[in-house]
Amino acid sequence: MTITNASASEKSQPITGPCPTNEVPSAEVQTELDCLKTIFYCASHTILFIEDAVPTRVLYLLEGQVKLSMNASSGRRLILGISQPGETLGLAASLCGKRFDTTAETLSRCKLASIDREAYLDFLAMYPSAYKNVVRELCLDRTRSHEQLRTMGLAAKAPERLARLLLEWCDDGLKTDQGTRLSCSFTHGEIGEFIGTSRETVTRIFREFKCRDLLQSRGSTLIISNVKALEVYAGIEKFD
Repeated sequence: MTITNASASEKSQPITGPCPTNEVPSAEVQTELDCLKTIFYCASHTILFIEDAVPTRVLYLLEGQVKLSMNASSGRRLILGISQPGETLGLAASLCGKRFDTTAETLSRCKLASIDREAYLDFLAMYPSAYKNVVRELCLDRTRSHEQLRTMGLAAKAPERLARLLLEWCDDGLKTDQGTRLSCSFTHGEIGEFIGTSRETVTRIFREFKCRDLLQSRGSTLIISNVKALEVYAGIEKFD
């Protein structure tokens, strides 16, 4: 693991919780939380924790992106989601003390804050108001699991699963005259891990989607030419 400790000035960055809608903690709560944290940097493709490991610390993602994945029954890796800045990694396991059920790997250079698990539990016991943010984070994890289940479980065929995944990404895409523009840094193999299929299958489906004028690709940029047509291909009228 490649780790670089943060400078003294960078350690002053506050931890506000898992998402922008969270309540800002009081000065007393924030000061106590800041005293517990250690801020550090990790290079891209650093493993932060692995499945079946016992949690010993709580990790807050401050900058960058982290991939959460697990082993599927087929032996393939299955990507469950991408954590964004403001999220806590492996929170449920850290709270209950059970082993991690996912592996967390950085997708880019990341800035994180680490707090000893026992110290964090003592902090929550001292400041129960902080549980509001914890509940929001657990709800976020539940929503992510439901989205993954919708992609994987409601579409029997790989082309439908890929169509649903692309539609999900369209929510954060840029609407242009040519269609919805997506920035996709994932390889075909990694996209396959999102939908439980092989790299070769993803490549074949992308070729088919291009032939049907459902999308265009220019390097790491994807342009969904016709979202409505992709929804029909995915077997849904709209993607909530």
